[in-house]
This record gives sequence, structure tokens and C-alpha cells, in this order.
Amino acid sequence: MEARIPELLAPAGSLDALLAALAAGADAVYTGLGALNARAAAHDLTEAGLARACALAHARGARVYVTENVYLREGEAPRALALARAARDAGADALIVADAGLARLLREELPDLELHLSTQAGAMSARAALLAARELGAARVTCARELSVGALEALCASGVPVEAFCHGAICVSYSGACAFSALRRGRSANRGACTQPCRLPYRLEREGGPASEAGAPSSGRLLCPRDLLSLRHLPALVRAGVAALKIEGRMKNPDYVWNVVGCYRAALDALAEGGLDEEAEEEVAFRLGMSFNRGFTDAYLRGGSGPELMSPERAINQGVRVGEVVARARHEVTVALERPVGEGDTLEIRTVLPADAGADVPARWPLVPCPADGAAGERLRVRCKRRVEPGSAVYLTASARLRAAADEAVEGMRRELDRIELAEGRDGAAGARPAGAEGRPRASARAVAAGASPSSASRGAAEEPSRPSRTAAARSPEPRPGRIHRVALAASPRQAARALADPRADEVAVSAWRLPDDAGWEGVLDRLTVVLDEPFPDADVPRVRGLCRRAASVVCRNLGQIDLAREEGAVFDVAAPVTAAHAASVSWLLSCGARRVWLPDELGADEASAVLAALPGPQAARIGVLACGVPQLMVCEHCLLGDLGPCDGACAACSRRRRAYRLVEEGGARLPVLADAFGRTRVLDDAPLDRTGDLPALAACGLGAAAVDAALLDAAAPALDAAVR
Repeated sequence: MEARIPELLAPAGSLDALLAALAAGADAVYTGLGALNARAAAHDLTEAGLARACALAHARGARVYVTENVYLREGEAPRALALARAARDAGADALIVADAGLARLLREELPDLELHLSTQAGAMSARAALLAARELGAARVTCARELSVGALEALCASGVPVEAFCHGAICVSYSGACAFSALRRGRSANRGACTQPCRLPYRLEREGGPASEAGAPSSGRLLCPRDLLSLRHLPALVRAGVAALKIEGRMKNPDYVWNVVGCYRAALDALAEGGLDEEAEEEVAFRLGMSFNRGFTDAYLRGGSGPELMSPERAINQGVRVGEVVARARHEVTVALERPVGEGDTLEIRTVLPADAGADVPARWPLVPCPADGAAGERLRVRCKRRVEPGSAVYLTASARLRAAADEAVEGMRRELDRIELAEGRDGAAGARPAGAEGRPRASARAVAAGASPSSASRGAAEEPSRPSRTAAARSPEPRPGRIHRVALAASPRQAARALADPRADEVAVSAWRLPDDAGWEGVLDRLTVVLDEPFPDADVPRVRGLCRRAASVVCRNLGQIDLAREEGAVFDVAAPVTAAHAASVSWLLSCGARRVWLPDELGADEASAVLAALPGPQAARIGVLACGVPQLMVCEHCLLGDLGPCDGACAACSRRRRAYRLVEEGGARLPVLADAFGRTRVLDDAPLDRTGDLPALAACGLGAAAVDAALLDAAAPALDAAVR
């Protein structure tokens, strides 16, 4: 192929995983350095371990990236800068960041350190990529997982090197836009401590009746997606111009990393030489299935997000099918093999309980050891104490041979690491990059020419963002001295009209996703603030441009929207998922021309006070918080209502959306589910967040604005009145 083969980027949640990735042919690896990264539970490298890893990677022509991709809290910037210096000094080639304030600080303090924008930042459009390159110094942008191949091609056309996920686990929520774990479990996904509530079972209920059209409630792991498999899309991804293909998995074992990296390495190398034939592609896909997976999907790459994306039955390893039970005897079954298996493999027999099974018989599928090697077409007798039925599918969930090969590869890399350290000890060059290589990948078909170094767009001089026009600024309501600016959040045109007439509301806002469902918004839109959607693909540009022109102001929730709002001269605020949880991020967003910055809902009162205290008084007065309202837990490209029965994809006209639904947790909590006209699902908390009691203390720190659900304004007004600065 004439197109350049992308860099193959592998996860390294431990030193052994890093060694496995290099042994399997990764062009680059990404790893944490013990703190401030989005996989807090990974066995990250120490500074000394990172230096050793960089020396080995550079000797093999590979690059090492360090993740520092959480959103910082106030007071953490010095530690983040120290960690970045340590990564650079150890030989790391780039730092992966999500926090805009941190990126700006790194540009000032460590201008020689290459920066990559994390997928947590939610970049989906050319505008977001260009802004990140121009103003944050990003040499590469890791895009959202929800993009199709066509959308990726449009993003790559921006000229900014684009990194796209090619394999592994998928978050059902847009990355960076999930507060589920933080608000309901006390552990923030944006801080690397996600409790994965999306992998738990739920029941979907419709108020006033059963959820499904069949009459029974929909239940299962309704928020649990399958794992991404891009193998069959590799030629299209290469043609699209993707600079790097990223494998998810910093929590995975070394044998997973070795196998998956090896599979994609083989596929990309074959692509460089002319392509995989169908038989070879099928063999690579089978080998990928031998490592942990929840079932595979390529829905996003095809532009889909329906039930084929999800794995509602199971959130655990599903393995790969290798045969079928054809006979049973006492404590033994006969398996007709469709694929080869090896002695010591773990087999799972997927059976259903017979009609006469007692109530005490467990429903789970048995896992049994494979007693001997077996080839496709052979029959193998396997010990199984559980009663299983003929016709039951048999899956391989763990390969002893694969694990042994991975262990051998890692051990070989350890020996190579020892040799390099001995040589460097003699030369006195431990941890250094190879002379003249500057840590770049080797020049071969496996290297990435595109995206190997910062693009011309991202290397330009630090440009200050343009400001809104004077005309736009004149539309911005002035804060009333001595009191908190009150923003009422309306859910219907009638509610908005009442709030506009209520002297207790200084401003009335509506979420953009509500607008298509009621023509009544048109009459008041020019008096409203429109809270834009969290995702912002290129396809949304015309709609958002129109809102910037017609609404009194907008709230930007994506980097690309900031760029568009400034171009249109619109009055704009900024809110999460463009997350500002410390003073440096707030200050940068205000310097971009934002009228106001809203702190994320997951910040506690003490954390919010710390941000306010760190800002100059005039800037603190431009900070807002949600004081009283039902917070959103997550937003998904997948529509949960599609699980209720056949769906025609006509989201705007869907009658199901006119009804009220709730996700019911095992503990009984009932979470409202709202599907919009664009096919996205929003899951809300089960009760309002009430921070009105914190307002006096926050006002004393300089807080300038508070948002209140318009339906709760009566209850919140006394507390707002008491919070006088």
C-alpha cells in the first residue's frame, strides 16, 4: 500500500507488560508513572524502572509515552510538573495529558517535552484537534472511540496527527463525560479510580408499565459494551491517515499484551506487503479471541451504536469458540473440536440448565481444564462434574500455550534489558536516547512517519486565543453586585417562560438536546443560554453554529465548540467535560474569552473553595457551580431504548422517547433515562444534588454564579438570597 502504516501503540501497565509489548513488535508503549494517570490501580513503573524501559525501547527503535491524563485538583500542579520532569529525564518521548491547564503549564515549563492530548478530552472534530495543537501544544490528538472510519478521515484531514483506538475495552459513556462512579460511588473516573458501574446489571423500567414491547422489563448488563475489534477495518484506517493505532489495556496481563500486539503487528506488516487474505485474517481474529474479551464489536467504526455494540449477558471474559459437546457421560463430556486446543487450556461449556434441574443447581457455566492437545476435527473427552447438555458450545477462555510463549518472550526481553544496562553502565549513558535517534521509531514499514513528531500546526508559536467581538460581549448580562448570579435550568418552553418572568432568575438556560422535541423553544431562544452537547463531531457543526448565532449565549462543553463560539463572536461559558478543577485551567479558559467557567459537579465544596481561593477576585466572580438540580451521570452514543425491541433508527420521531424510563440498580435506586433526538442516552442521578447549604461559604470565597433546576427555584431561593458576597 502507498499509505503509511500507522504506529502501533501498546499498553504497559507494568514492566512485564512493557517487555511483552516490545517483544511482540510495538512501535511505542504508553505507561503510567505511579500517580496522576487514568489507571490508578495499574502497577505503574517507578522513575528508575521508566529509565530502564526507555533505554530498552530506544535501543529497539520504539518510543515511550507517559500518561498524566487525569484532571488535576487545586494544589496538584507542582506535583504534576515534577512528575513530567521525571518522565522527561528518564527518557520518555511524550506525555499524554487531558487537563488543559496542565498542558499550558507544561508548554511554559517544559517546552521540549512532546505532548499528546488524551481521549479524556473528548476530541471528535477538526476544530478540537486544531485548537489543541495551536493553543495547548498537542503534537498528537487521541480521538474519541465513537468515531466512524469516515469521521476519522475527516479528523485526520485537519493535519494534526490523530491517534485512534483499535482494540480493547470500550467505555459506554463518552470519555471524560462520565460522573457515574464519582457521584454514586465516590471514586472519579476522571481521576483514574472508576468503579465501573457500567459493567453491573440493571433493569430498565417504564413508568406506568413494562419497559419492553414484549411485556417484560428489559434487564441485564445494559450499560456493558463489547470490546473493540478493528482488524477488518485496518486498510480503511490506514487510508484515512491515522497516525497511530492504540490498543487499550493498561490493566491487562503481559500475555494479553503480547498476544494482541503480536496479532496487530502481523496484520499491519501484512498490510504493508499487500494485505491479509481472508483465511489469514480469520486466523488472526481467532488468535485475538484467545485473550480476554467481552465479545467483539466494530459498531462505532461502521457508524453504528445499536444493540450490536453491547454485551448485556456478561461483563467477563468470553473467550473464543472451539467446539461443541456431542455426548455426555457421568462426570465426562465429549467435545467435537472446531479449533485446536492444548493441554492445560481452560474451557468453558456454555449450557442451559435442563428442565428437571433442582433449584440448588448453580446457573453459571462450568470452567474445566483441557486434558490434552486436540486438533480441529478431533473429538476430545473432558472431565466435567456439572451436568451439561449435548449441543452446548465450548469456548477457550485461557490458553496455556499462549501464556507460556508470552512468559518466554518476556524473559528474553529481560535478558536483553540486562545486556543493555551492562553496556550502558560501561558507557555511562544509562537512560539516554540512542545517539541521533531522538527517541523516534526506526525508519521502516512499521514506523509512523505521520505523527512521529509534532506537526507544523502544533509547533507554531504560542498563540493567544482570539476574544469575542464587542457586539457579542454586549449581550452578556452583567453580574449584579453583592449577590450570586442565578441561572435557572429549564426543561420545557413553558418552564423557561415562567423563569424568564421570575425576578429571582438572572438567566435561563436549556440543554441543546431538548430543543428538537418542542417547537415552543423558538419563541424564547434568543433570550436563553443554550447548554451545548458534550460530544461535538464535525457533523454537528452546522447545528451548533446556528445556536451560537441565535441564542443569547451558549455553554461550550467540548474544545471544538469553544473554537466555533469564538469564530461566531458568541457569548459563551465553559463547563465539563471541558473540565476545569484548578486555577490554571480556569484561568486559561477565561483567557480564551469565556464569560464564565462552571466547576464540575463531582467537585466537593472544599475542592471548589480551594479553586476559588487560588483565583484573583475578578476571576473567582466568573466561576459557577450547580447548586440544586439532578446531575447527569453519563451520556452515551448508544441508545438504551433500542434494547427494548426492533428499532428503525428514526430517533427524532421515536415514540419510545415520549415515555419516562428508569434504570434500576440492584440496590433499588432508580436512575432516570433520557434519550434524545440524536440517538444518545443520558442517565441521571436518582435524586437532586443540593448544595445550597454550601453557598454562603462559597460566596465568601468569591463564587459568582449558581445554577438551579427551574422546578426547584422556590426551594433554593432562600439559600441563594442568604449567600451574599
